[in-house]
Amino acid sequence: MGQAFRKLFDTFFGNSEMRVVMLGLDAAGKTTILYKLHIGEVLSTVPTIGFNVEKVQYKNVVFTVWDVGGQEKLRPLWRHYFNNTDGLIYVVDSLDRERIGKAKQEFQAIIRDPFMLNAAILVFANKQDMKGAMTPMEVCEGLGLYDLKNRKWHIQGACALKGDGLYEGLDWLSSTLKDLKAAGYSSVGTSAF
Repeated sequence: MGQAFRKLFDTFFGNSEMRVVMLGLDAAGKTTILYKLHIGEVLSTVPTIGFNVEKVQYKNVVFTVWDVGGQEKLRPLWRHYFNNTDGLIYVVDSLDRERIGKAKQEFQAIIRDPFMLNAAILVFANKQDMKGAMTPMEVCEGLGLYDLKNRKWHIQGACALKGDGLYEGLDWLSSTLKDLKAAGYSSVGTSAF
């Protein structure tokens, strides 16, 4: 009884820990987003070979965010980061119209993985400050988000360099993950909704 009350209390009032994997094609802005959220600054970045992992506290949620390199040769390794994942942050370079089809192909492979069936999906349509960027609606259509049934997803226009849209995305993600956790969903790969 005491443990059940503690779990309920933590769900609504305490710090919750959530495991999030951040993926997307190379040069989409994943690492820039991670460090803008983690330390509030833009760092000079180089292509990620392997991964970066940081804890990002936002409101009363501690996100353990795994930023995994997006180069083509690294993408087959992404699935090794899926186990016990609560949320997916998928970052799209909104300027890269030529590769939106590839971004969709990789995105669809991720969300179909058995370990990702319960993951809440936040898509950052990054680089919205740039002339010629696809709108969030265009990115949504390009990834096929409207076709997702029985999945919790949200698309957020963002500019990683300025921080625009990042916290709005985290608001949605933290609220959605708390709701799913309170409903008893499992992040190990079996669908609960």
